[in-house]
Amino acid sequence: MQPAPSDRARTAQTEEAGAAWQWDGESDDRPAEPADVLSGGSEAGGGPRLTRRRLLTGAGVLAAGAAVWAFARSADEPAPAPPRPLPTRVAGPQPLWTYRGREAMASERLTGRPAVPVFLTREGLQVLDPADGRPLRLLSFAAAKADWPNDVQQPGAHVVVGPDRVFTTSNGHLDSHHLTDPAAGWSLPLPEELGNGTVTLFGCAGDVVYGEFEPRPFTGDGRLFAVHVTDRRVLWSRPSEGERPLSPLTAAGGRVPAFDGSAGGLRLLEAATGKRLWTVPTDRGTGWAVTDPEHVYAPLGPAGLRALRVADGGPHWSVVPGPADEWRLLPPVAGGALVHLFRDNGLVTAHAADTGAQVWEHRLPFRLDRRSSPLLAGPVLYVPGPAAAGVRALDAATGEERWTFRDSGPGVDVWSLSHDATRLYAGHDDVLHALPLA
Repeated sequence: MQPAPSDRARTAQTEEAGAAWQWDGESDDRPAEPADVLSGGSEAGGGPRLTRRRLLTGAGVLAAGAAVWAFARSADEPAPAPPRPLPTRVAGPQPLWTYRGREAMASERLTGRPAVPVFLTREGLQVLDPADGRPLRLLSFAAAKADWPNDVQQPGAHVVVGPDRVFTTSNGHLDSHHLTDPAAGWSLPLPEELGNGTVTLFGCAGDVVYGEFEPRPFTGDGRLFAVHVTDRRVLWSRPSEGERPLSPLTAAGGRVPAFDGSAGGLRLLEAATGKRLWTVPTDRGTGWAVTDPEHVYAPLGPAGLRALRVADGGPHWSVVPGPADEWRLLPPVAGGALVHLFRDNGLVTAHAADTGAQVWEHRLPFRLDRRSSPLLAGPVLYVPGPAAAGVRALDAATGEERWTFRDSGPGVDVWSLSHDATRLYAGHDDVLHALPLA
Protein backbone atom coordinates (compact mmCIF):
# COMPACT_ATOMS: atom_id res chain seq x y z
CA MET A 1 0.00 0.00 0.00
CA GLN A 2 2.82 2.34 0.78
CA PRO A 3 4.53 4.83 -1.49
CA ALA A 4 8.29 4.69 -1.74
CA PRO A 5 10.03 6.66 1.03
CA SER A 6 11.34 10.08 0.16
CA ASP A 7 15.07 10.41 -0.43
CA ARG A 8 15.10 13.16 2.15
CA ALA A 9 13.23 11.17 4.82
CA ARG A 10 14.93 10.95 8.17
CA THR A 11 15.53 7.60 9.85
CA ALA A 12 15.42 6.99 13.60
CA GLN A 13 16.90 3.67 14.72
CA THR A 14 14.85 1.75 17.28
CA GLU A 15 16.14 -0.66 19.89
CA GLU A 16 14.61 -3.58 18.07
CA ALA A 17 17.31 -5.23 15.99
CA GLY A 18 17.01 -4.57 12.30
CA ALA A 19 14.09 -2.17 12.58
CA ALA A 20 13.79 1.57 12.23
CA TRP A 21 11.27 4.24 11.41
CA GLN A 22 11.41 6.73 8.59
CA TRP A 23 9.31 9.85 8.97
CA ASP A 24 8.44 10.75 5.42
CA GLY A 25 7.37 14.28 4.69
CA GLU A 26 9.15 16.07 7.55
CA SER A 27 11.58 17.70 5.18
CA ASP A 28 9.66 17.26 1.95
CA ASP A 29 6.42 19.13 1.28
CA ARG A 30 5.48 16.94 -1.66
CA PRO A 31 2.64 14.50 -0.91
CA ALA A 32 3.40 10.79 -0.87
CA GLU A 33 2.64 8.89 -4.04
CA PRO A 34 -1.04 8.00 -3.64
CA ALA A 35 -2.67 4.65 -3.81
CA ASP A 36 -6.20 4.54 -5.17
CA VAL A 37 -8.79 6.98 -3.89
CA LEU A 38 -11.85 5.43 -5.45
CA SER A 39 -14.54 7.95 -4.62
CA GLY A 40 -15.10 11.30 -2.95
CA GLY A 41 -12.69 14.23 -2.64
CA SER A 42 -12.34 17.26 -4.88
CA GLU A 43 -13.05 16.94 -8.55
CA ALA A 44 -10.10 18.97 -9.76
CA GLY A 45 -7.56 17.69 -7.26
CA GLY A 46 -5.53 20.85 -7.63
CA GLY A 47 -4.32 19.94 -11.15
CA PRO A 48 -4.39 22.10 -14.31
CA ARG A 49 -7.65 22.49 -16.22
CA LEU A 50 -7.83 20.07 -19.14
CA THR A 51 -8.11 21.65 -22.57
CA ARG A 52 -8.60 20.07 -26.00
CA ARG A 53 -4.95 20.70 -26.79
CA ARG A 54 -3.78 19.05 -23.55
CA LEU A 55 -6.00 16.04 -24.23
CA LEU A 56 -4.67 15.58 -27.76
CA THR A 57 -1.08 15.97 -26.60
CA GLY A 58 -1.61 13.49 -23.78
CA ALA A 59 -3.20 10.98 -26.12
CA GLY A 60 -0.21 11.17 -28.44
CA VAL A 61 2.24 10.61 -25.61
CA LEU A 62 0.27 7.61 -24.38
CA ALA A 63 0.13 6.08 -27.85
CA ALA A 64 3.88 6.50 -28.35
CA GLY A 65 4.61 5.05 -24.94
CA ALA A 66 2.39 2.05 -25.63
CA ALA A 67 4.22 1.34 -28.89
CA VAL A 68 7.63 1.46 -27.21
CA TRP A 69 6.41 -0.80 -24.40
CA ALA A 70 4.98 -3.33 -26.85
CA PHE A 71 8.23 -3.38 -28.86
CA ALA A 72 10.46 -3.81 -25.81
CA ARG A 73 8.38 -6.48 -24.09
CA SER A 74 9.70 -9.97 -24.81
CA ALA A 75 7.38 -12.60 -26.20
CA ASP A 76 7.61 -14.86 -23.18
CA GLU A 77 7.05 -12.13 -20.56
CA PRO A 78 3.72 -12.64 -18.75
CA ALA A 79 0.99 -10.11 -19.35
CA PRO A 80 0.26 -7.62 -16.56
CA ALA A 81 -2.22 -8.83 -13.99
CA PRO A 82 -5.75 -7.57 -14.63
CA PRO A 83 -6.87 -4.78 -12.31
CA ARG A 84 -8.70 -5.88 -9.19
CA PRO A 85 -12.43 -5.16 -9.11
CA LEU A 86 -13.30 -2.02 -7.25
CA PRO A 87 -15.36 -2.51 -4.09
CA THR A 88 -18.82 -1.03 -4.34
CA ARG A 89 -21.33 -0.23 -1.64
CA VAL A 90 -24.02 -2.87 -1.38
CA ALA A 91 -25.78 -1.70 1.81
CA GLY A 92 -25.80 1.18 4.24
CA PRO A 93 -24.78 4.82 3.96
CA GLN A 94 -22.93 6.21 0.95
CA PRO A 95 -19.18 6.52 1.70
CA LEU A 96 -17.77 10.03 1.67
CA TRP A 97 -14.67 8.51 0.09
CA THR A 98 -12.95 5.15 -0.24
CA TYR A 99 -9.21 4.56 -0.14
CA ARG A 100 -7.55 1.42 -1.48
CA GLY A 101 -4.05 0.40 -0.43
CA ARG A 102 -1.56 -1.69 -2.33
CA GLU A 103 -1.69 -4.43 0.27
CA ALA A 104 -3.93 -5.44 3.13
CA MET A 105 -3.80 -3.32 6.28
CA ALA A 106 -2.49 -4.81 9.53
CA SER A 107 -5.01 -3.31 11.93
CA GLU A 108 -4.28 -5.96 14.58
CA ARG A 109 -0.87 -4.34 15.07
CA LEU A 110 -2.32 -0.92 15.81
CA THR A 111 -2.62 -0.26 19.55
CA GLY A 112 -5.02 2.61 20.17
CA ARG A 113 -7.43 4.53 17.98
CA PRO A 114 -6.27 7.68 16.21
CA ALA A 115 -8.68 10.52 15.47
CA VAL A 116 -7.50 10.76 11.85
CA PRO A 117 -7.72 8.06 9.17
CA VAL A 118 -4.61 5.87 8.96
CA PHE A 119 -3.69 2.76 7.00
CA LEU A 120 -1.03 0.47 8.53
CA THR A 121 0.87 -2.08 6.44
CA ARG A 122 4.24 -3.83 6.51
CA GLU A 123 6.05 -0.66 5.44
CA GLY A 124 4.45 1.76 7.87
CA LEU A 125 1.60 4.07 8.68
CA GLN A 126 -0.07 6.02 5.87
CA VAL A 127 -1.94 9.08 7.16
CA LEU A 128 -4.89 10.15 5.02
CA ASP A 129 -6.71 13.45 4.58
CA PRO A 130 -10.03 13.20 6.49
CA ALA A 131 -11.73 15.35 3.86
CA ASP A 132 -11.02 13.28 0.75
CA GLY A 133 -8.82 10.28 1.65
CA ARG A 134 -5.69 11.49 -0.12
CA PRO A 135 -2.33 10.48 1.44
CA LEU A 136 -0.84 13.21 3.62
CA ARG A 137 2.36 11.69 5.00
CA LEU A 138 4.00 8.31 5.37
CA LEU A 139 5.48 7.15 8.67
CA SER A 140 7.26 4.02 7.54
CA PHE A 141 9.43 1.19 8.80
CA ALA A 142 12.83 1.30 7.15
CA ALA A 143 13.02 -2.51 7.30
CA ALA A 144 10.15 -4.92 7.84
CA LYS A 145 10.63 -8.01 9.96
CA ALA A 146 11.01 -11.22 8.01
CA ASP A 147 8.26 -13.01 9.92
CA TRP A 148 5.61 -10.30 9.49
CA PRO A 149 2.72 -10.80 10.11
CA ASN A 150 3.28 -13.94 12.22
CA ASP A 151 5.17 -12.10 14.99
CA VAL A 152 2.16 -9.99 16.04
CA GLN A 153 2.34 -11.29 19.62
CA GLN A 154 6.01 -10.38 20.05
CA PRO A 155 7.17 -7.29 22.03
CA GLY A 156 7.69 -4.30 19.79
CA ALA A 157 5.45 -5.73 17.06
CA HIS A 158 2.71 -3.16 17.64
CA VAL A 159 2.39 0.48 16.66
CA VAL A 160 1.17 2.61 19.58
CA VAL A 161 -1.00 5.58 18.67
CA GLY A 162 -2.91 8.28 20.52
CA PRO A 163 -5.60 10.50 19.01
CA ASP A 164 -3.07 12.55 17.02
CA ARG A 165 0.34 10.94 17.63
CA VAL A 166 2.35 7.77 17.14
CA PHE A 167 4.95 6.70 19.70
CA THR A 168 8.21 4.76 19.28
CA THR A 169 11.49 4.38 21.19
CA SER A 170 15.05 4.89 19.98
CA ASN A 171 18.43 5.03 21.74
CA GLY A 172 17.06 5.65 25.22
CA HIS A 173 14.39 8.10 24.06
CA LEU A 174 10.62 8.09 23.75
CA ASP A 175 9.78 9.58 20.36
CA SER A 176 6.45 11.26 19.68
CA HIS A 177 5.54 12.07 16.10
CA HIS A 178 2.43 14.03 15.23
CA LEU A 179 0.27 12.34 12.63
CA THR A 180 -0.39 15.50 10.61
CA ASP A 181 2.07 18.17 11.82
CA PRO A 182 5.76 17.20 11.45
CA ALA A 183 6.85 20.26 13.46
CA ALA A 184 4.94 19.05 16.54
CA GLY A 185 7.10 15.98 17.08
CA TRP A 186 9.56 15.57 19.96
CA SER A 187 12.02 13.13 21.52
CA LEU A 188 12.25 12.72 25.29
CA PRO A 189 15.36 11.21 26.95
CA LEU A 190 14.33 8.43 29.34
CA PRO A 191 15.91 8.19 32.82
CA GLU A 192 19.23 6.41 33.19
CA GLU A 193 17.60 3.35 34.76
CA LEU A 194 15.68 2.86 31.48
CA GLY A 195 18.67 3.29 29.22
CA ASN A 196 20.39 -0.05 28.53
CA GLY A 197 17.87 -2.62 27.44
CA THR A 198 14.61 -3.10 25.60
CA VAL A 199 11.62 -0.79 25.96
CA THR A 200 8.11 -2.03 25.14
CA LEU A 201 5.21 0.41 24.91
CA PHE A 202 1.81 -0.87 26.04
CA GLY A 203 -0.38 1.96 24.86
CA CYS A 204 -1.64 5.48 25.38
CA ALA A 205 -4.59 6.29 27.66
CA GLY A 206 -5.56 9.94 27.85
CA ASP A 207 -2.36 11.99 28.05
CA VAL A 208 -0.20 9.17 29.41
CA VAL A 209 1.91 6.58 27.58
CA TYR A 210 2.78 3.40 29.49
CA GLY A 211 5.80 1.22 28.89
CA GLU A 212 8.16 -1.35 30.36
CA PHE A 213 11.94 -1.53 30.42
CA GLU A 214 13.78 -4.87 30.47
CA PRO A 215 17.58 -4.92 30.89
CA ARG A 216 19.83 -6.65 28.40
CA PRO A 217 20.75 -9.42 29.16
CA PHE A 218 17.43 -10.17 30.84
CA THR A 219 17.70 -10.40 34.63
CA GLY A 220 14.05 -10.10 35.62
CA ASP A 221 14.56 -6.57 36.97
CA GLY A 222 12.11 -4.86 34.67
CA ARG A 223 10.64 -1.45 35.33
CA LEU A 224 7.27 0.07 34.51
CA PHE A 225 7.15 3.73 33.56
CA ALA A 226 4.66 6.37 32.44
CA VAL A 227 5.23 9.52 30.37
CA HIS A 228 2.88 12.51 30.30
CA VAL A 229 2.56 13.46 26.64
CA THR A 230 1.43 17.07 27.03
CA ASP A 231 4.08 17.94 29.65
CA ARG A 232 6.78 15.82 27.96
CA ARG A 233 8.03 14.36 31.23
CA VAL A 234 8.39 10.99 32.91
CA LEU A 235 5.66 10.76 35.54
CA TRP A 236 7.13 7.77 37.35
CA SER A 237 9.36 4.72 37.01
CA ARG A 238 9.42 1.73 39.38
CA PRO A 239 10.09 -2.04 39.44
CA SER A 240 7.39 -3.86 37.53
CA GLU A 241 7.25 -7.07 39.60
CA GLY A 242 5.60 -8.87 36.70
CA GLU A 243 2.87 -6.27 36.12
CA ARG A 244 1.74 -5.12 32.74
CA PRO A 245 -1.20 -2.92 31.72
CA LEU A 246 -3.99 -4.86 30.06
CA SER A 247 -5.20 -4.52 26.47
CA PRO A 248 -7.32 -2.71 25.51
CA LEU A 249 -5.63 -0.13 27.70
CA THR A 250 -8.23 2.02 29.44
CA ALA A 251 -7.95 4.59 32.21
CA ALA A 252 -10.74 6.34 34.07
CA GLY A 253 -10.55 8.61 37.09
CA GLY A 254 -6.75 8.61 36.93
CA ARG A 255 -6.48 4.83 37.34
CA VAL A 256 -5.35 2.07 34.98
CA PRO A 257 -5.80 -1.72 35.41
CA ALA A 258 -2.86 -4.09 35.12
CA PHE A 259 -2.31 -7.83 35.38
CA ASP A 260 0.07 -9.05 38.09
CA GLY A 261 1.79 -11.98 36.44
CA SER A 262 3.71 -13.01 39.56
CA ALA A 263 0.64 -13.33 41.78
CA GLY A 264 -2.01 -14.01 39.15
CA GLY A 265 -4.08 -11.02 40.20
CA LEU A 266 -5.81 -8.00 38.76
CA ARG A 267 -4.24 -4.80 40.05
CA LEU A 268 -5.30 -1.16 39.83
CA LEU A 269 -2.57 1.46 39.45
CA GLU A 270 -2.70 5.19 40.06
CA ALA A 271 -1.85 6.81 36.73
CA ALA A 272 -0.05 9.84 38.20
CA THR A 273 2.30 7.89 40.51
CA GLY A 274 2.23 4.21 39.56
CA LYS A 275 1.11 3.37 43.10
CA ARG A 276 -0.62 0.01 43.54
CA LEU A 277 -4.09 0.74 44.89
CA TRP A 278 -5.41 -2.81 45.27
CA THR A 279 -5.05 -6.36 43.97
CA VAL A 280 -7.75 -9.02 43.62
CA PRO A 281 -7.26 -12.66 42.60
CA THR A 282 -8.16 -13.50 39.04
CA ASP A 283 -7.57 -16.16 36.41
CA ARG A 284 -4.00 -16.34 35.17
CA GLY A 285 -5.29 -16.13 31.62
CA THR A 286 -6.88 -12.73 32.17
CA GLY A 287 -6.20 -10.73 29.03
CA TRP A 288 -8.36 -7.64 29.47
CA ALA A 289 -9.96 -5.31 31.98
CA VAL A 290 -12.01 -2.20 31.17
CA THR A 291 -12.66 0.78 33.44
CA ASP A 292 -15.20 3.54 33.86
CA PRO A 293 -15.24 6.15 36.66
CA GLU A 294 -16.94 3.74 39.11
CA HIS A 295 -15.94 0.20 38.08
CA VAL A 296 -13.30 -2.10 36.74
CA TYR A 297 -14.88 -4.76 34.53
CA ALA A 298 -12.99 -8.05 34.46
CA PRO A 299 -13.64 -11.58 33.17
CA LEU A 300 -15.42 -14.10 35.38
CA GLY A 301 -14.29 -17.34 33.81
CA PRO A 302 -14.45 -17.55 30.00
CA ALA A 303 -18.05 -16.33 29.68
CA GLY A 304 -18.90 -14.15 32.68
CA LEU A 305 -18.25 -10.59 33.79
CA ARG A 306 -17.70 -9.05 37.20
CA ALA A 307 -17.90 -5.37 38.03
CA LEU A 308 -15.42 -4.39 40.76
CA ARG A 309 -15.60 -1.14 42.68
CA VAL A 310 -12.83 1.26 41.72
CA ALA A 311 -12.44 2.37 45.34
CA ASP A 312 -11.37 -0.98 46.82
CA GLY A 313 -11.71 -3.77 44.23
CA GLY A 314 -14.72 -5.23 45.99
CA PRO A 315 -17.38 -7.03 43.90
CA HIS A 316 -20.43 -4.94 43.01
CA TRP A 317 -22.35 -7.04 40.48
CA SER A 318 -21.72 -9.80 37.97
CA VAL A 319 -23.13 -11.44 34.84
CA VAL A 320 -22.99 -15.22 35.08
CA PRO A 321 -23.81 -17.42 32.06
CA GLY A 322 -26.23 -20.30 32.28
CA PRO A 323 -25.05 -23.92 32.37
CA ALA A 324 -25.84 -24.42 28.66
CA ASP A 325 -24.08 -21.26 27.49
CA GLU A 326 -20.85 -22.04 25.64
CA TRP A 327 -20.04 -18.60 24.29
CA ARG A 328 -17.02 -16.52 25.28
CA LEU A 329 -17.16 -12.93 26.46
CA LEU A 330 -15.11 -10.26 24.67
CA PRO A 331 -13.91 -6.98 26.24
CA PRO A 332 -16.95 -4.78 27.00
CA VAL A 333 -17.42 -1.15 26.03
CA ALA A 334 -18.31 1.19 28.90
CA GLY A 335 -19.76 4.64 28.43
CA GLY A 336 -22.16 6.76 30.44
CA ALA A 337 -24.90 4.87 32.28
CA LEU A 338 -24.49 1.64 30.30
CA VAL A 339 -21.85 -1.01 29.76
CA HIS A 340 -22.15 -3.06 26.55
CA LEU A 341 -21.22 -6.77 26.51
CA PHE A 342 -20.28 -8.82 23.44
CA ARG A 343 -20.33 -12.60 23.10
CA ASP A 344 -18.56 -14.47 20.33
CA ASN A 345 -21.89 -16.00 19.26
CA GLY A 346 -23.06 -12.53 18.15
CA LEU A 347 -25.20 -11.60 21.15
CA VAL A 348 -24.86 -7.98 22.33
CA THR A 349 -26.41 -6.85 25.62
CA ALA A 350 -26.46 -3.55 27.49
CA HIS A 351 -26.44 -3.40 31.28
CA ALA A 352 -26.99 -0.59 33.74
CA ALA A 353 -23.56 0.37 35.05
CA ASP A 354 -24.82 0.98 38.59
CA THR A 355 -26.78 -2.27 39.07
CA GLY A 356 -25.86 -4.70 36.27
CA ALA A 357 -29.51 -5.05 35.22
CA GLN A 358 -29.90 -5.92 31.53
CA VAL A 359 -31.47 -3.07 29.54
CA TRP A 360 -31.58 -4.58 26.05
CA GLU A 361 -30.16 -7.31 23.83
CA HIS A 362 -29.49 -7.54 20.10
CA ARG A 363 -28.62 -10.65 18.12
CA LEU A 364 -26.11 -9.97 15.33
CA PRO A 365 -26.29 -12.01 12.11
CA PHE A 366 -22.56 -12.76 12.40
CA ARG A 367 -20.15 -14.10 14.98
CA LEU A 368 -17.49 -12.08 16.77
CA ASP A 369 -13.94 -12.99 17.77
CA ARG A 370 -10.99 -11.42 19.58
CA ARG A 371 -10.24 -9.24 16.54
CA SER A 372 -13.64 -7.54 16.80
CA SER A 373 -13.26 -4.18 18.54
CA PRO A 374 -16.61 -2.34 18.83
CA LEU A 375 -16.66 1.43 19.03
CA LEU A 376 -18.98 3.75 20.98
CA ALA A 377 -19.27 7.17 19.34
CA GLY A 378 -21.86 9.43 20.94
CA PRO A 379 -25.28 7.76 20.93
CA VAL A 380 -24.28 4.97 18.52
CA LEU A 381 -22.51 1.66 19.09
CA TYR A 382 -20.66 0.37 16.01
CA VAL A 383 -19.97 -3.38 15.92
CA PRO A 384 -17.52 -4.71 13.29
CA GLY A 385 -18.00 -8.15 11.79
CA PRO A 386 -16.12 -10.27 9.26
CA ALA A 387 -15.39 -8.69 5.88
CA ALA A 388 -18.54 -10.00 4.20
CA ALA A 389 -20.78 -9.14 7.18
CA GLY A 390 -19.90 -5.45 7.41
CA VAL A 391 -20.42 -2.99 10.25
CA ARG A 392 -23.66 -2.68 12.21
CA ALA A 393 -24.68 0.61 13.85
CA LEU A 394 -26.87 0.18 16.94
CA ASP A 395 -28.61 2.77 19.05
CA ALA A 396 -26.57 2.61 22.24
CA ALA A 397 -29.57 3.33 24.46
CA THR A 398 -32.08 0.90 22.89
CA GLY A 399 -30.13 -1.60 20.80
CA GLU A 400 -32.17 -0.82 17.69
CA GLU A 401 -30.37 -1.15 14.38
CA ARG A 402 -29.75 2.13 12.57
CA TRP A 403 -27.96 0.68 9.57
CA THR A 404 -25.54 -1.99 8.36
CA PHE A 405 -22.74 -1.06 5.99
CA ARG A 406 -21.20 -3.63 3.66
CA ASP A 407 -19.14 -3.45 0.49
CA SER A 408 -18.69 -5.89 -2.35
CA GLY A 409 -14.92 -6.13 -2.01
CA PRO A 410 -13.55 -9.60 -1.27
CA GLY A 411 -11.75 -10.03 2.02
CA VAL A 412 -10.88 -12.24 4.97
CA ASP A 413 -10.28 -9.68 7.74
CA VAL A 414 -12.55 -8.31 10.43
CA TRP A 415 -13.55 -4.68 9.97
CA SER A 416 -11.52 -2.12 11.96
CA LEU A 417 -13.03 1.14 13.22
CA SER A 418 -11.98 4.61 14.32
CA HIS A 419 -13.64 8.02 14.21
CA ASP A 420 -13.35 11.77 14.54
CA ALA A 421 -16.04 14.34 15.30
CA THR A 422 -17.97 13.80 12.06
CA ARG A 423 -16.74 10.63 10.33
CA LEU A 424 -16.50 6.92 10.96
CA TYR A 425 -13.46 5.25 9.37
CA ALA A 426 -14.25 1.61 8.61
CA GLY A 427 -11.88 -0.68 6.77
CA HIS A 428 -10.97 -4.28 6.04
CA ASP A 429 -8.27 -5.94 3.99
CA ASP A 430 -7.04 -3.29 1.50
CA VAL A 431 -9.89 -0.74 1.65
CA LEU A 432 -10.84 2.05 4.05
CA HIS A 433 -14.14 3.93 3.86
CA ALA A 434 -15.10 7.24 5.42
CA LEU A 435 -18.76 7.20 6.49
CA PRO A 436 -20.89 9.89 8.09
CA LEU A 437 -21.47 9.19 11.78
CA ALA A 438 -24.95 7.81 12.38
